[in-house]
Amino acid sequence: MTATITTINPATGAPLQTYTAFSDAQIEQAVAQGHAAALAWGREPLAHRVQAVRNLAAELRRQKDAFAQLITAEMGKPLAEAAGELEKSAVTALYYADHAPRLLADEAVAIDGANPPVEAWISYEPIGLVLAVMPWNFPVWQVMRFAIPSLVAGNGVLLKHSPNVTGCALALQQLVQDAGLPPHLLTTLVVDEPSVPAVTERLVADDRIAAVTLTGSNRAGAAVGAAAGRASKKSVLELGGSDAFVVLDDANVELAAAMAVKARFHNGGQSCVCAKRFIVAQSVAERFTELFVQGTKALKVGDPTDAATQVGPLARGDLREALQRQVDRSVAAGARLLVGGAALPGDGSYYAPTVLDGTGPGMAVFDEETFGPVAAIAVAADDDEVVRLANATPFGLSVSIWSASKERAVGVAKRLTTGAVFVNAMTASDARVPFGGTKKSGYGRELAAAGVREFCNTRTYWTVKT
Repeated sequence: MTATITTINPATGAPLQTYTAFSDAQIEQAVAQGHAAALAWGREPLAHRVQAVRNLAAELRRQKDAFAQLITAEMGKPLAEAAGELEKSAVTALYYADHAPRLLADEAVAIDGANPPVEAWISYEPIGLVLAVMPWNFPVWQVMRFAIPSLVAGNGVLLKHSPNVTGCALALQQLVQDAGLPPHLLTTLVVDEPSVPAVTERLVADDRIAAVTLTGSNRAGAAVGAAAGRASKKSVLELGGSDAFVVLDDANVELAAAMAVKARFHNGGQSCVCAKRFIVAQSVAERFTELFVQGTKALKVGDPTDAATQVGPLARGDLREALQRQVDRSVAAGARLLVGGAALPGDGSYYAPTVLDGTGPGMAVFDEETFGPVAAIAVAADDDEVVRLANATPFGLSVSIWSASKERAVGVAKRLTTGAVFVNAMTASDARVPFGGTKKSGYGRELAAAGVREFCNTRTYWTVKT
């Protein structure tokens, strides 16, 4: 029997579209075509590739409104946030169009004292076809932040997206072609959920796949990383997060609380880099909590196509059930429920924005990644306890620290293990700086110079002058 995928609108529970999953023969054809396209693309001059990503930026903006509606229909985020994905992707494409000639230029290396004289340089060259296993929470941005630098570097992309955003995955393939890039340079595979582990492992082992990148769960990352290791291939993993939002006793509490609401509930809290654990100095904890709860209560939850909506549904019903179990276990362990804490009635996978106080190590909302609109507040007596609590996690993606003193905030940050630090700002990815994690949040970097070079052959040239 042929496998199918049916996408569901999480705001209504209604089916959207049914797709036929690829057969083994179709997957083989996609790999062969993608491999050939990648090899041809890597031989194109860099100036041609730069112009292509510039054209891609224009196409992302041209299709922004229509594509945003598809994102909202498939995974439920508010339309404005969906449109923001397209715009952020366009800005990233323009960044690489402007900077790739410098980032990918040969770098001369002085070899002093060599006899006979030597001329040496480092070159950043394409590696071929890269498999991308991508998540549903940012259906366009997660793909584009990897694909744009990979394409400008001269590589091809084989995309295995999440089944619940299959429409977005196929639309991305078409968008890249609409921008004038060659057919099959970004190829989408339609793979049903039960087949994903076996298909992914087979693809990673295929000699035509040069490397693999994954954004997703730790379970999926461990499987893909192990498969890449067996195949001796480069892998980049961007995995879970349980980011700390630290409020020190000299912080602007009003500003910190306002930004905390945005940092936690953006995208319905369904982001690896969302602030999840709010570690607050004891002397300002009462005021911060009061303001944070007020801001949470003021959020408008509802139809994501309504311009006034700030929080839409969770992307799937099973995600809402898992979140409820984490909240229930934490309350049973002694956490205090200040607001929310339950699914909302009616159609769709809505969950009330939730704040829990009195949390700490040993509670699910503190120890585990919560992928939804649930915030965990913990109180710290001093900076040493801030450090202890912030580090009490297997994850290490980023940290946001609020303080009147940059020096103090940076001093605290240097005692923490994360891939990024934001002082008096919420965490976010930006094309101009590298993005990635430590510990169980993964390894490798996306964006900036590091991102465009991750999937390059950093090649040494050493020539003896004759």
